[in-house]
Amino acid sequence: MTATLQTTNIQNATSSTTNLALDTSGNVTVGSSLTAANNITATSGTMVMASSFLRNKIINGAMVIDQRNAGAAVTITGTSFTYLVDRYFAAVASGGAFSAGQNKGSVTPPVGFTNYFGFATTTAKTPASGDFFYVQQPIEGFNVSDLAYGTSSAKPITISFWVYSNLTGTFGLSLMIGTVAAAYVTSYTISNANTWTFITITIPGNTSTALTSTTNGAGLRLSWDLGCGSNYQGTANTWAAYTSPSDRYTVSGTQQIVASTSNYLYLTGVQLEVGSVATPFERRQYGEELALCQRYFYKMGAGSVYANFGMGRAYSTTNGQTSFSLPVSMRAAPTGSYSALTDFNAAQTSGNITAFIIPSAYSTDYRQMMVDITATFSSGQTIALNANNTTNAYMTFSAEL
Repeated sequence: MTATLQTTNIQNATSSTTNLALDTSGNVTVGSSLTAANNITATSGTMVMASSFLRNKIINGAMVIDQRNAGAAVTITGTSFTYLVDRYFAAVASGGAFSAGQNKGSVTPPVGFTNYFGFATTTAKTPASGDFFYVQQPIEGFNVSDLAYGTSSAKPITISFWVYSNLTGTFGLSLMIGTVAAAYVTSYTISNANTWTFITITIPGNTSTALTSTTNGAGLRLSWDLGCGSNYQGTANTWAAYTSPSDRYTVSGTQQIVASTSNYLYLTGVQLEVGSVATPFERRQYGEELALCQRYFYKMGAGSVYANFGMGRAYSTTNGQTSFSLPVSMRAAPTGSYSALTDFNAAQTSGNITAFIIPSAYSTDYRQMMVDITATFSSGQTIALNANNTTNAYMTFSAEL
């Protein structure tokens, strides 16, 4: 199939060349340079035309959604993998610790942004060979299936972001395929301390290794190194498969944020797009970004002291169910949790309740949820699960990658 570029669709465009081509994915190949309306600027290479949800494969790149912590900082200790602002988790090895959160450090974000994601070391550690400290966003296979990895048509991608640190020098970054079938490790440079620096990195498509998922599993994993030992360092600027361990997050000689309690690193404006040119950050409406995040995590909180969490009925004298719908279909069957049983009351019951949050057997899109309740009922009676005179009540549903 041959696509024809309609120049009338590029308003106010000027170009030093007429060598423009449009492929079937909507990518424009620019022979020299192009400046067009809607902040589209490109040098020689391939760019993607501006269109909602077309370019940025990162979710919550501007760090505006923080369902779990509502902007509060979290201390990460021990050996853990902890989700913080939506879609980003931190991996921490034993012996070091961070305080992390939205707008950590209260610095002014880059122009055009209101939020960023920050890490500050609270317990310093010199990473041993098997230690790892990093932050990562896994990307669902559905959203990167067009990259054609594992074929001769594999597409390059460009990663861009803003970064801020007290340190200067070289820092590590990696892109890994799904279940770590292959990794591409590289570096970027911060020249001026305590100054927002815009970074762009282009990574060639992997022609030999296919994505481990092109559906609802992890397709790619984008990671920023915060301090990883030699076991997790790879060969710079090349796709490679590794063993024992198979994952790589950095190259040798990079700065280690975890090495001193004076160190911090802040990120915002993260974008991963097809092509070899970094285009302006794709901005979505807040509600759109929130819905994208809720596919992986949803927190249902109490807006009032007697907020309703679902209606249902008793099917015996000791058991009942209430149900409700989530705002979007989740990626997979979620795991549920809740604040505390004492935060909830099942109207028309007597005695204590025990709740288990489960996906409904009648829902194949992981949107309809049910809560099983054990209490004293009259069989067949209508019941309501409410907050028990507190705004502390909440339920969470997680289908993270």
